[in-house]
Amino acid sequence: MPIVRYEVVEHDGGWAYKVGDVLSETFRSHEAALKAATSAAARQTLAGNTDGIVYQDGDGRWHEELADGRDRPATQVIDES
Repeated sequence: MPIVRYEVVEHDGGWAYKVGDVLSETFRSHEAALKAATSAAARQTLAGNTDGIVYQDGDGRWHEELADGRDRPATQVIDES
């Protein structure tokens, strides 16, 4: 099972959380960023609807798939600050 990691980091004069190379908005305090990361991580694990999705890959090819709304990743919040 994949694990999605939410890492709390200093960013742009404040704090943010990072998933892979993607940063959230900037929060004024570490506590606010940690709370947002924890909330986002919890929502990531909630089951949704099974639905068809269409997406374009990095090479410009389009794909159609059926996404199982019950297939959710595990999450982890990392706060080493």
